[in-house]
Amino acid sequence: MQYEVNTPTEYMDTIENDWRKEKIVELRAMIKAKVPGVNEGINYKMLSYRQGEEIIFHLNAQKKYVCLYVGNITKIDPNGVLLNGLNLGKGCIRFKKSDSIHRTRVDEFIEEVAKIWKQGGDISC
Repeated sequence: MQYEVNTPTEYMDTIENDWRKEKIVELRAMIKAKVPGVNEGINYKMLSYRQGEEIIFHLNAQKKYVCLYVGNITKIDPNGVLLNGLNLGKGCIRFKKSDSIHRTRVDEFIEEVAKIWKQGGDISC
């Protein structure tokens, strides 16, 4: 889904107050805790997280899942250890209503993304 918003506050005010909002809140907090100095904004009508001019993550509430966009997952977690059991695309992690984020290792994955990015590694699609 796309949201016609200009700020993260507008984005959060626009999405429905349901399980998707809960997951967005949890993932936002995780990103901010694991990637110090990250700036939250809006890009492509979804939440974005950048340092300097480079965007590291996008986060969006879809109809049936919440999606964390990260570039190319296999460049970050080549063996699939950190994201085992999750619904993955090439560059996204999809969280459904039944997924419990705190029972995953997505926090470690976010840390790994930040580590690779800070070292100048390629995490792009």
